[in-house]
Amino acid sequence: TVEELTLAAPLVLPEQGNVRIQVRVGAADETGRRPVSVHSNRDGSEEVWTQHATGVLAAEPSSASVELTQWPPADATALPVDDLYERLEQRGFSYGPVFQGLRAAWRRGTEVFAELSLPADQQGEASRFGLHPALLDAAMHALGLGEFFENDGQGRLPFSWAGVSLTAAGAASLRARLTPVTPGTVAVTVADSTGRPVLSVGALTLRPVSEAQLAEARGGGRDSLFRVDWVDVPLSASTAQDGCVQIGGTGAPGNSVGDSTVDRYADVTELSAALAAGAAVPAQVL
Repeated sequence: TVEELTLAAPLVLPEQGNVRIQVRVGAADETGRRPVSVHSNRDGSEEVWTQHATGVLAAEPSSASVELTQWPPADATALPVDDLYERLEQRGFSYGPVFQGLRAAWRRGTEVFAELSLPADQQGEASRFGLHPALLDAAMHALGLGEFFENDGQGRLPFSWAGVSLTAAGAASLRARLTPVTPGTVAVTVADSTGRPVLSVGALTLRPVSEAQLAEARGGGRDSLFRVDWVDVPLSASTAQDGCVQIGGTGAPGNSVGDSTVDRYADVTELSAALAAGAAVPAQVL
């Protein structure tokens, strides 16, 4: 069981090059729980590793599995899904053909039910996984068909998982039930095409994600650790002229730079006092 898993940053694959993934599981404590973390490293990044997730694994199942044998669910209303992926793309989420797995959906009260399957040419790939990632992702697409979040037009990505148990493997078609827990958090039940339990998620919390955050995850801001800094610039004939004064910096008052004479004041207060006493207004202040 994945007792808890918190996502720190999205993992975005580059258009070119490779990404190395590291999943590290630590030693068990006295209760049998183990820490787990996920990191990535882009080739050529000089061993700079980015942490994407941290969590805790437990040995015991988190909750009892629930079957979804009656299908479509009783007293549920069918929902239109034909243009779902066009609508998601308008929000900045573009899915390839393998990941467009949501085939049908229904709503009953606050619950949303979804039918998911891989494309025909990908059905044989399902046996390679405990749960095919494209099917798990397709179950999340049904979240936009309910009232689980504020309708603010923003896309959302998983932030934390709790109580995740996988009880069967290799399914190419799935049924899913999404139930609200608290605002922004849902419980997920997944079964195969016969209703047999496959996956249960006690609580999945999602947060809004912006295009700027995704751009940062792509690495665009890796070197953007800029800050404002003031650097003393020594006066020279090219920077000083008659009628120029200097505030702060180095040099004695009335020092000569090239053909120019520059008066220096410790700060703006001292310059203001000199002007009040009748000093000429400077042409430039350095």
